[in-house]
Amino acid sequence: MKGVYPPDGSSHIIILRGVPALPFPTPSVQIGGTVKRAILVLAFLLSALVAIVPSHAKEIKIGLITPLSGDVKTYGESVRNSFLIAVEEANAKGGVAGMKITYVIQDDRNDATEAANVASLLVNQHRVKAIVGAVTSKATIPVSDIIQAAKIPTLTPTATNPKVTVADGKRKDYMFRSCFIDPFQGMVMAKFSRETLKKERAAVLFDASNDYSKGTAEMFRDGFRKLGGTSSAFEAYGKDDVDFSALLTKVKASGADVMFLPDYYNKVGLIAKQVQEKGLKIQLVGPDGWDSPDLVKIAGSAIEGGYFSNHYSPDDRRPEVVAWVKKYKEKHGQVPDALGTLAYDGTKLLLEAIRKAGSDDPRKIRDALASIRDFHGVTGKSTLDRNGDSIKSAAIVKIEGGRQKFVKMVNP
Repeated sequence: MKGVYPPDGSSHIIILRGVPALPFPTPSVQIGGTVKRAILVLAFLLSALVAIVPSHAKEIKIGLITPLSGDVKTYGESVRNSFLIAVEEANAKGGVAGMKITYVIQDDRNDATEAANVASLLVNQHRVKAIVGAVTSKATIPVSDIIQAAKIPTLTPTATNPKVTVADGKRKDYMFRSCFIDPFQGMVMAKFSRETLKKERAAVLFDASNDYSKGTAEMFRDGFRKLGGTSSAFEAYGKDDVDFSALLTKVKASGADVMFLPDYYNKVGLIAKQVQEKGLKIQLVGPDGWDSPDLVKIAGSAIEGGYFSNHYSPDDRRPEVVAWVKKYKEKHGQVPDALGTLAYDGTKLLLEAIRKAGSDDPRKIRDALASIRDFHGVTGKSTLDRNGDSIKSAAIVKIEGGRQKFVKMVNP
């Protein structure tokens, strides 16, 4: 753009907020000239600057908290990949509510203390308007306390423990989730074990330090009992334990014909191998923490024939599932797991709330999230209830031939 120079040839830098600094001369009025001439020069200059201001200068910044290192990093990677696909799709269509979406991704290492630290960083330093995350319950519970105090709307796509949204009977009204909760999947697997697999005596091994593991274990045990089954063993282990021979000896002595393992794929794979090595003939079942390509890599044939509850199955032939699996495979070379798929749905749900709010005001986004009904995603239709929890169906999946095989859907 050419500068408009006054007769004396003087020049200055003119800066407008959001516009790069441009060299332009300062209009002046010569002695004996008229004010009108100066006004015309200024008007020309300002109109030229307005013309170069970007039409989509407004942005909304959101955060993602996910474990990109640590013991469940495969979860974190698939969640990050799916989050980015959802954001890229939205930005390709012009953003949301007239705003381009920018983001900050933080690694919580699946550690409760680190999760709280990165949540504080997103809120206080990066000034995000909303957050997706965290991924596991033990990381999300401390995050929920941080964001509740800061009043930043946050949606976890994957954390299933009830304490994420409600603690001591009190609703954390800035915290939401787009997945089902542990009481539901614990009962689903108890019912499946009793009524479909016809099992009579159940053993449960769980990580006492993990809210997700302990909570789901209790729900399964109580549900199995209510359905007329016997809880023959209920044994705890520590986060860093690797030798389960003593606990498995107790399970064998209990006469259990089914064992519920509510933990993540890495620990489940280790336990399953030791079950096989001990010659223990027992049906293995579990919750969504089993879902990872690494489960079979770790456990091998020891996990063959196991069943677990999940949020979706890539074998589901609904058009939205087929399209999603194709899209993810083309971009990342593998079938998307349930946590990644939930992250895609959860990110889209949060963006829908921002669209409904028509604003980057956290309070308005929170109110819009609370009003979500019948949101249609890859993982099915969901409605957020008064606690911010998602009411939706669960899939039962079997490990067969070293692969996941879809068995059936179970409704709430």
